[in-house]
Parts: sequence; structure tokens; C-alpha cells
Amino acid sequence: MKKLVLASVAALTLVACGDNDSKKEETTKVENSEKLVVDKNLTNVELTLPASFFEDQTKEEIEEAAKKKGVKEVKINEDGSVYYKMSKATHKEIMSEMKKAVEEGMDSLVNDDDFASFKDISANKDFTKFKVTVNKEAYEGSFDGFGLFGLAIGAAYYDTFSGNHKDNLNIEMTLIDDATGETIETINFPEDFNDNEEASEE
Repeated sequence: MKKLVLASVAALTLVACGDNDSKKEETTKVENSEKLVVDKNLTNVELTLPASFFEDQTKEEIEEAAKKKGVKEVKINEDGSVYYKMSKATHKEIMSEMKKAVEEGMDSLVNDDDFASFKDISANKDFTKFKVTVNKEAYEGSFDGFGLFGLAIGAAYYDTFSGNHKDNLNIEMTLIDDATGETIETINFPEDFNDNEEASEE
């Protein structure tokens, strides 16, 4: 469990970026301040991340984290969103570190004794679709689903930071019975997790 949490935290803290140079041109922008804005030009990547990413961080903590990573420029906007400017090489490096964190989270669920029901976990290239093979009886009689929540968070940050699915973030997890090969259920993050959270509060 600890390994999975650490992997998710690593993905969160990496939101704070780094430095260096690269090439190519690509531009993508989103207007809403609660959505990711990504602008990739010839040598730099500019990111504006929503305020919800930084709810538990002070201005000083955000700036210090960015400084440690060698970010060229960081600015906290009036709406709480945070603008970063970094080289394309740095952005690529951060994406690589995030990928490693998600992969370690997958391995942790399968190999950690705290999660006895997970037999195998695989994912597509951008971590938006997961195939989770479980012992159905063990899974349904446990709280192992919380482990998937941590994995989904790490995958969501990877996908968000990449800028690939800014308008429609969805992490799909299909649970497969290892004995029959049949689909037990399909979970979508964040929609299904939000629904479960609201139900528990009622």
C-alpha cells in the first residue's frame, strides 16, 4: 500500500517541472481556468495547471518546488491556477518519471501482500485504459478497490500533464475474473469514484 501511495505522490509532486531544450512545433490551448492549458512551441512547453492541483500548497511551496526542478518561469494566477514554462526536454523527462511512477504503482498492486486479489495489471500506452485481472472472490471480499483509486490518480496526472485529453479526462479500468476470463465490471475515473464518494456522504 505504501509503495502505491508513494507512486501517486510522486506523480503529484512532479507537477512542479524542470529545465533544458528541444524542437518541433505544436500548440494546444483550453480557455477554462479549471482545465489544463498546454502550449508547446519550438523550444519550450508552457503549462497552466488548474487551482485544484494545488489546494494544499502555499505560494512559497509551489515556487520552491519549481525552483528545485529548474523551472524557467512560474506564476500563480489570480484564480489559483499556476503557469509554468520549461524546456521540451524537461517536459519529456518529467513525463518519463511519471510513467515510471504509474508502472511502479501497477507492480505494487500485483506484488504487495496487502492486495491479495490482484493477479495482473496491464495498460495502454497513455494509461487511459487498464485491464485488471483479479481473484473475484478475494476482490469482492476486500477493500482492494482503494488500491485502484491510487493507481487511477497517478494515471490521471500523467494523462493531464501530457495534454492529450484536456477536455475529457477518463481512466477506464476493466476488472477481469482470472478463473473465467469474464468481465466483472468496468470502472471509470473520476466519474465512478466521485459517485461512490457522494453516496458515502449521504
